[in-house]
Amino acid sequence: MVLNKSSILPAIVVIYTMAFVLCSTLRPCVGFQSIGRLSLARIGYLRSSSHLFSTDTDEDDGKARILFLGTPDVAAASLKTIYDQSKSPDCPYKIVGVVTQPPKRRKRKGKEIMSPVGLVAEELELPYILHPEKARDAEFLDELENTVKPDLCITAAYGQYLPKRFLSLPKFGTLNIHPSLLPRWRGASPVQRSLEAGDNPVGVSVLFTVSKMDAGPIVSQETLTIDENEQATTLLPTLFDIGTQSLLDALPKVVNGEITMDNSLVQDESEVVEASMINAAEGQLHPDRMSAIECHNRIRGFSMWPGTYIYIKIGEDDETKEPVKMKIIESDVLDETVDPTNVIEIGPKKKDGLRLVHSDGSVLELLKVQPVTRNVMDAKSFVNGLQGQSVRWVSEVES
Repeated sequence: MVLNKSSILPAIVVIYTMAFVLCSTLRPCVGFQSIGRLSLARIGYLRSSSHLFSTDTDEDDGKARILFLGTPDVAAASLKTIYDQSKSPDCPYKIVGVVTQPPKRRKRKGKEIMSPVGLVAEELELPYILHPEKARDAEFLDELENTVKPDLCITAAYGQYLPKRFLSLPKFGTLNIHPSLLPRWRGASPVQRSLEAGDNPVGVSVLFTVSKMDAGPIVSQETLTIDENEQATTLLPTLFDIGTQSLLDALPKVVNGEITMDNSLVQDESEVVEASMINAAEGQLHPDRMSAIECHNRIRGFSMWPGTYIYIKIGEDDETKEPVKMKIIESDVLDETVDPTNVIEIGPKKKDGLRLVHSDGSVLELLKVQPVTRNVMDAKSFVNGLQGQSVRWVSEVES
């Protein structure tokens, strides 16, 4: 075909018109992002219309529409498990999207990175990925009500308070996976606080969400007996795996109306224990006023964040020498009581750790430590690095 001026000019007009229409339908993402399978997250724009990029993954097939809310790795694993189950034959529900925390920059000038839940949702090509700054944002709630239209919501370590308007949207309610045996340890840090308290067994609850934090009626609970050295780092994903399976067992009965908020187990308010948010300063251990078991349990509970540490002085007991921080990574409690001392020494046997004697005579064995500016090391490596110098723990150092 031969092109001339008369045929080129209309083509140019059409191209410019299409470009103008496309630009007018997109606007910068400021509050939240609703993403179709074309994933506008990659170019930083928000659909102006929920149906602009409709896909056959969100067709009306009569199945209950589930919206998943979560953020970290443990929640991403739960999402994947629930999604896989939803693809089984005759499953009465489907995952239509996720709500997660907004993308964050790991470095000051680095690019924004989606949360683990957001990344899994992209891999699964879910119709909707939303990350409001606040779950109470009116624009976000409008999108849920008018476009996503969930029948049931599931939360797993989402990290935001859900307002009443949100909770009123799904007809089957909102279910939450909470890693404690409610009503014990309601709040932000249930696994950390349960380990710090020395709880055994521990457990996980599946409950309906109400306005009051972690106070809704309980659908199911599972208990787990753990090793006395179990840490939060390994326990948290284990409890979420158990909780997800418990949730999957209940889901068919929830979406058919057999399990409801009205016939689930009401929590006993007299048994409530709060799992308060952890302060970084709580990571400092005080052998002068804490027992070995108290320090050991805090080490276990705070293994993910903020970690635990003591202050030590290396070399001669010189008052002018500044104490230095040493992180405690792994520990054990020895079944013995000795005369109190602030000198830290390695045990007599080949695989023994460092012996930290507390003021009450109880002994904490330090198996892995991390001196300031150094990598994590075992007790023997730490002692070798001392080159014969003594080491003492120091009390009452403000962190």
